[in-house]
Amino acid sequence: MAVAVLSLCYLIGSITFIVGLKMLSHPRTARRGNLVAAAGMGIAIIGTIFLYRTDDGLPLHNYGWIFSGLIIGGIIGTVLARKVKMTAMPEMVSLFNGMGGLCAALISVNEFDHLLHVDPLLFVIGALVSGNNLILHVFIILAGLIIGSISFAGSMIALGKLAGKIGVWRFQGQQVVNIAVLLITLLLAIGLLTTNTFFNGWIFGLIMLLALLYGVLFVMPIGGADMPVVISVLNSCTGIAAACGGFLYDNQVMLTGGILVGSAGAILTVLMCKAMNRSLKNVLLGSFGGVQSGHAAQAQQSYKEITVSDAAVVLAYAKKVMIVPGYGLAVAQAQHTCHELEKLLEERGVEVKYAIHPVAGRMPGHMNVLLAEADVSYEKLLEMEQANSEFETTDAVLVLGANDVVNPAAKEDPGSPIYGMPVLEVEKAGTIIVNKRSMKPGYAGIENMLFYRPKTAMLFGDAKQVLQQLIQAIKEL
Repeated sequence: MAVAVLSLCYLIGSITFIVGLKMLSHPRTARRGNLVAAAGMGIAIIGTIFLYRTDDGLPLHNYGWIFSGLIIGGIIGTVLARKVKMTAMPEMVSLFNGMGGLCAALISVNEFDHLLHVDPLLFVIGALVSGNNLILHVFIILAGLIIGSISFAGSMIALGKLAGKIGVWRFQGQQVVNIAVLLITLLLAIGLLTTNTFFNGWIFGLIMLLALLYGVLFVMPIGGADMPVVISVLNSCTGIAAACGGFLYDNQVMLTGGILVGSAGAILTVLMCKAMNRSLKNVLLGSFGGVQSGHAAQAQQSYKEITVSDAAVVLAYAKKVMIVPGYGLAVAQAQHTCHELEKLLEERGVEVKYAIHPVAGRMPGHMNVLLAEADVSYEKLLEMEQANSEFETTDAVLVLGANDVVNPAAKEDPGSPIYGMPVLEVEKAGTIIVNKRSMKPGYAGIENMLFYRPKTAMLFGDAKQVLQQLIQAIKEL
């Protein structure tokens, strides 16, 4: 009876994962989707704790350790999630992703430790009698170990990069070293599988160390603009590693969850590479950022500034305004003030919409979540293709802290590192007002020629303060 109920719990968990993932595809249902999937995970965990039985019919033990871990981990996770700022969400995603990879790797360590404490001959006989494939079993252990270790180490480096604690680190011949470390890791794993060294703990430990080293070397040379793609790749790796754990424990819900995370991460990676017009190989082996494009290096033109009062006049007397949110808006926590400006303009008869680039901010969907927090209507959020088709009929564009996603060099400068990346074509609008703190380059580290265009005017300052000043100036008109 308990086994049947547990299977039902796993079925419910698997279904809620799929339903939750589907609901996450739209901002309106994303929050409920998260809750649905979390509820399914809770049912699966509770069912496992109280209903699981071993082959001998025994329940789980060590309840003190299990519940202590759940309580401590739950408290830490809740506190971190409640305190994290919207601008730090990518770091939190990277941290959680790394913890998932570490868990998957530790499952492999635990399972391999079981192999070390049994008689090899008895284990092989037992595997033959039970019909289990010994080589497949060890293969899954090694796959979970390698992929989980790479995901953990890579995610921790990504976390440091996103937090600004770790910079780009490259050395001559690094790609060769990276490939060599990965090949040695795989060859050792193959050797462990194909020789009579199944139970060699030293080789197993060496494989784990090399996988951790590869995770560090793999992420260290990648530039800031490509970090969202890297996080997505590592997220996919964690899902695959978790699926390996589900396979080892014959746990359907863990297997389903791992496959869903792995496949969703892989699809997201492909979509982001497509949005940036870059191949995955180019992202992982290239060096994006910190390079001056041919035209940008020659950028000696002057830029034009605009005062708050003049900008207020432009926006207040326009028929149609498009707002382009970027990371600067998130840093300033100006989403609510931005929504206030939107409502004020609409009261004056101005049509206001938002143009959202797929990789605006520091992770996919960053701007959608930020604006949803301020209760901005979803119908006002235009995806890039739709926004580009409307810029020609837009009187004024207000760029708030966005940089690389509006850089025309992506279309016009073949020497630019971002050449070919689809961008928001804001230069088609009548007037472009760009709000930034300074003229410093964006995340890709390259100059933005949009700032020197005749129709562009720079409005310097913190996004929230500038928006507040704009609101006051418009009210006084």
